[in-house]
Amino acid sequence: MDTTFAQRRRRDLIVAFCLAVVAALVPLFVKDVYVQNIMVLTLMYAALSQSWNILSGYCGQISLGHALYFGLGAYATALLFTKFGVLPWFGMLAGGVISAVIAMVLGYPFFRLRGHYFVIATIVIAEIGLLLIQNWDWAGAALGITIPMRGDSWLKFQFARSKLPYFYFALALACVAWFVTWWLEDSKWGYWWRAVKDNPDAAESLGVVVFNSKMGAAAVSAFLVAVGGGFYAQFVSYIDPESVMGFQFSLLMALPAVVGGIGTLWGPMLGAVILIPLTELTRSFIGGSGRGVDLIVYGSLIVAISLARPQGLVGLFASRKEAAR
Repeated sequence: MDTTFAQRRRRDLIVAFCLAVVAALVPLFVKDVYVQNIMVLTLMYAALSQSWNILSGYCGQISLGHALYFGLGAYATALLFTKFGVLPWFGMLAGGVISAVIAMVLGYPFFRLRGHYFVIATIVIAEIGLLLIQNWDWAGAALGITIPMRGDSWLKFQFARSKLPYFYFALALACVAWFVTWWLEDSKWGYWWRAVKDNPDAAESLGVVVFNSKMGAAAVSAFLVAVGGGFYAQFVSYIDPESVMGFQFSLLMALPAVVGGIGTLWGPMLGAVILIPLTELTRSFIGGSGRGVDLIVYGSLIVAISLARPQGLVGLFASRKEAAR
């Protein structure tokens, strides 16, 4: 391994650990519930975008249908808990496994598509999933599912009086997603994914099993996103098809990575820290007019950032040599 690359990886790990410790201390000084709610959502979307980045950033398979896996995780957790009394921890795990399997099943035909055909296919399958859930009476159909509160408990992962437990779980999920990406980046799979992204035909000629590498990326990405969906279901205590499987979720997973730096280790985290608070604050303070002013401001800022830094904001913190990698 290149000495500079090894040093950069150690530095990334140390920086990530320090940032995680600082983030864990923030709630001790920030008591406002509204701000805590924004922090929870920021960490959740950081984890989701990091997970999306594994398939779309490193492997180059741009997906705009990850809301399907987010919704599957949310519904698996909510249904198992409300219908059978299964603890949310097992529900999140079950949702992750189901989503990983479905991602590989869908990948079998979809990974034979390239470019915009693959993107369109992911959107279509996510919309089909949304329609199926909307018409599934046992899962509450369009009315959704209300998760009953049974007292504050880590066992049942329910907290009515404080958002701090949700904050620390979201922080843990973001750390796991980041660490998995960090670990995979220097693994055989990481090198395969980058090779497939750059030139699939050339990668295959050099012995890279292109199809298998894509399937692995899809499974890991879908699993982590589904766990995030299960967490969100417990966090809000009520879900319906539009609230967990709408197209906006696929966009909100992709945008932080795109703005921060797609296919980079820190891009999704940086993008989420900027975009998610911006989303919530513009909606809260200028979204009440009903004229979409918040969306105009939000969209304009995204366009401005994208034009100013096409390679992502993470390039601002990288040396010339690292940015060229």
